[in-house]
Amino acid sequence: MEAATAVSAFFVTAATTSSSSSSSPLAVRPSRLVVSPAAWRGARPPPGAARAVASSRATLVVSSPPPSPAPSAAAAHSKVDRSGRFCSPRAARELALMISYAACLEGADVVRLFDRRIKARREPSFVFDKACVLNYNHMSFGGGPLEVGTEEEAEKLMSQNEKDSANEAELLSAPPKLVYNNFVLRLAREILVAVASRWDKHVDIINKITPQNWKDEPIARILELCILHIAMSEMTSKGTPHQVVINEAVDLAKRFCDGGAPRVINGCLRTFVKDHMNMDTSQPVPAESKA
Repeated sequence: MEAATAVSAFFVTAATTSSSSSSSPLAVRPSRLVVSPAAWRGARPPPGAARAVASSRATLVVSSPPPSPAPSAAAAHSKVDRSGRFCSPRAARELALMISYAACLEGADVVRLFDRRIKARREPSFVFDKACVLNYNHMSFGGGPLEVGTEEEAEKLMSQNEKDSANEAELLSAPPKLVYNNFVLRLAREILVAVASRWDKHVDIINKITPQNWKDEPIARILELCILHIAMSEMTSKGTPHQVVINEAVDLAKRFCDGGAPRVINGCLRTFVKDHMNMDTSQPVPAESKA
């Protein structure tokens, strides 16, 4: 499954690109443009992108997530309400991540971008297939290269990747009110309000807890930095148990990032809880974003 394709699909629908600059390498402030979509795509290969390598002497290799087991009926419906919309906190965190990422690229305020996305008018000819919601798997994570014996097997895996990517693209580019129920939309907005109000303070903390190579390449780490902002803001504003938030952040990194990002995010958030949590919770979160 091409997570980068899904993120890009959301960005194309949610935002347009402008020009600006950032004074600090990790100050990826939503109200400032950090990088254009083209530069972001060139920063590193899209995570989870499928590719096949074949030769007369080598085993065919496909970089692809391992096939996910078919979800049970109970598991499939636990994430969807009676109206066929997502209803889980995981969906809210994913939505908050998509908005945060798009806001960084556009140079927009995260809350205003969220509100604009919610209020956007639907094209009269737009038709949304709700089967996309049931087919979407929040727990589908990227895996290592898979070795297959024939080109037919490789083509089958890549075809499945393309179908999954198309499903994600359709779902994430659809009007949010068709995809998420009111609980998810409300929780996502509350998280984004907290992100906006604590952004500058959390940038300073992130500068202290992230590894040097992330500081050296912030353009290539926009998603990872957004995950940190979302997790830190949820812990300090919503009172969600630390371990729950950390586990959710690691899962988001497994799904949308690549390499060692899940491990680094886990370590950063544990350091945040241990060394910075008490200091950060001393400041109340306003009801609305000031930006």
